[in-house]
Amino acid sequence: MPTPPRQTTSLQGTRERILTLLRRSKLTANELAARLELTHTAVRVHVLALKHSGLVRDGGFRPSASKPAVVYELVPRADVVFSEMHIPFVAHLLRVLGERTSRVQLDDLMRAVGRSLASEWPHPDGDLPKRVGAASTLLNDLGALTEVEPRGTGFVVRGSGCLLAEAVHARPEVCRAMESLVAALVQTPVRECCDRSEHPRCCFEIPPSKAATAARRTGSVKRRQ
Repeated sequence: MPTPPRQTTSLQGTRERILTLLRRSKLTANELAARLELTHTAVRVHVLALKHSGLVRDGGFRPSASKPAVVYELVPRADVVFSEMHIPFVAHLLRVLGERTSRVQLDDLMRAVGRSLASEWPHPDGDLPKRVGAASTLLNDLGALTEVEPRGTGFVVRGSGCLLAEAVHARPEVCRAMESLVAALVQTPVRECCDRSEHPRCCFEIPPSKAATAARRTGSVKRRQ
């Protein structure tokens, strides 16, 4: 499945107008410049920024008087940037599911969703600290703001917010999906310890690996001897 375009807070002014035009049809830089009453160079700067953000791509060529001109188009699934519908839709979907299924069934469903989400990305390699760090980085790339805190020989991934805050307000079981997602990424059991108050915050406890636990026990035995 293609990766959704990155959300951005800079879609204002000229770039927003370019996206609006490209939602209707593919256009060349000269066509965009004419409709926006800008220079070709100015349009190119904005288009390159939108391509870097993963919102616009080259969509082929169009014959012109001198040489074929590149036409630009929105990437597939770019409508997610413009839509305000998916958040209330998910919230109401979870609410209805909660009304029609048992708590156990909804928990199982959310865990399955988390595992399915995890299959979208390659699982990180390396030891547990590296895997936990990679999982935190991925969450941040998706729009979270998390930090990894050592806890004994384990870790806590603590967020300053929640990617699914609106859905969490509807059904707190949604945290099971994120718990399952993180567990699949770090490849070890994870326990969510999320704050589900008025301002939800993600939190995931990762226990030490079996190898680290065994080494600690061996060290304790040697010290006693």
